[in-house]
Amino acid sequence: MREVADTVKIRRFMNALAHTTTTPVQVYFTGGATAVLIGWRTSTIDVDIHLIPDDDRVLRGIPRLKDDLQINVELACPAHFIPELAGWQDRSAFIDKEGTLSFFHYDFYAQALAKIERGHSLDLADVDAMFQRGFIQAEPLMKHFEAIEGQIYRYPALDARAFRLAVENAISALTKTK
Repeated sequence: MREVADTVKIRRFMNALAHTTTTPVQVYFTGGATAVLIGWRTSTIDVDIHLIPDDDRVLRGIPRLKDDLQINVELACPAHFIPELAGWQDRSAFIDKEGTLSFFHYDFYAQALAKIERGHSLDLADVDAMFQRGFIQAEPLMKHFEAIEGQIYRYPALDARAFRLAVENAISALTKTK
């Protein structure tokens, strides 16, 4: 059984992943990895990443790194679960560069909307942490939702009305605590 990933393990993963290729690749962290690296959580079960472009050497190296570092690594990003937000790459926060790999936090607004849609208590706590730290704001969050609302039909597992209600409720909760 693999262990939870803390900041040290995630940083080791970043360093080791950089040694798998000489191709420039952008690696986007989402979910728990973002929470851990920024510091509002001490650990995460999975290190979720998204690669641009896909690189076979990086992808082939991941199973070995999972075993060597005893961490769970998943290829996942918000756009796998909700419609992709326009301009997400421009809003993704740079973390570090290791070798030819550039590491980023996937757009906080996309992460927040995906977490709100999922609705788990830990996800909603992450959204609150993003809001409290100034990574997201209520009005732009709603605008980003409205921009993708017409594309929700492309995700059959999503209920557009329930998603909108969840976003409205989350924004209401966020603005009451500030």
